[in-house]
Amino acid sequence: MNAPINHPAPLLELDILRTFVAIADTGSFTAAGSIVFRTPSAVSMQIKKLEEMLGRPVFARDARSVTLTNDGVVLLGYARRLLSLNREAVSQFVSPDISGVVRLGAPDDVGERLLPTVLKRFAKTHPSIAVDVVIDMSSNLIKRVEERRLDITLLTCQSGSVPEGGEVLLTERLVWAGAKGGCAHLCSPIPVSMWEEGCAWRAGAVEGLNERGISYRIAYMSAHTAGQRAAILSDLAVAPLPESFVGDDLVVLGEEDGLPPIGTYSIGMIVRSDVEPPVCAAADHIRATFAMLTETGEFNG
Repeated sequence: MNAPINHPAPLLELDILRTFVAIADTGSFTAAGSIVFRTPSAVSMQIKKLEEMLGRPVFARDARSVTLTNDGVVLLGYARRLLSLNREAVSQFVSPDISGVVRLGAPDDVGERLLPTVLKRFAKTHPSIAVDVVIDMSSNLIKRVEERRLDITLLTCQSGSVPEGGEVLLTERLVWAGAKGGCAHLCSPIPVSMWEEGCAWRAGAVEGLNERGISYRIAYMSAHTAGQRAAILSDLAVAPLPESFVGDDLVVLGEEDGLPPIGTYSIGMIVRSDVEPPVCAAADHIRATFAMLTETGEFNG
């Protein structure tokens, strides 16, 4: 009896994935073509080849718009990770010995929970590049990039509202956090801990409370996650936090506790234009690291 023939899975071409991501980001075959330096017809041929390979459509098209199908949304996550890993791998061989200083900004929450992983991996792959880190509010960090005082900044923003020229690295659900066995959420008005206007976590929380007509008061204000957690752990307030911030010492509060859904927020990145090779290497490394964290779920906890 003959053994069955095992056909290898088709290989996704990075060049086609680059075009696919460009279309997803711009919502236009024509605009994507200008990014990847191809004509609209050539872009269409690439997507046709991709859809034939996968056996299902990745875009829904009509006369006015191009949107991702459900399968396209799934593929987009893989495509971004593959392209980021490719950039990081190539940089290891094309320019492994580059040196210099990269000025990197990050908001408090990113600096506390995710930046150590980013910097640790970058130090291993690019030991000759020094990283000068600035921790500040996202709005201030964006201004520093515009003034060319920073080369790269990470930032937190409401989902889909990353500033022009920026890119989204990950999106996560926001939740209400309370103390284990606490009763702050039972008070009226509800005591809430959050930061000032412009905070990506605050906007959805305030909107949800107002839409439901829930009475609340700003009991504590802190720009630092440590301050937010202190208010929660003391059962003096509840607070909107990313789901991954809720460890074993806190609980997630939901509609059954009288609190509305908040939505999501995003971590984005802005890279200064006309940057040097060390900055490009750092930006590619950050993309690859966040792709890895998203894939493995390591940023959750």
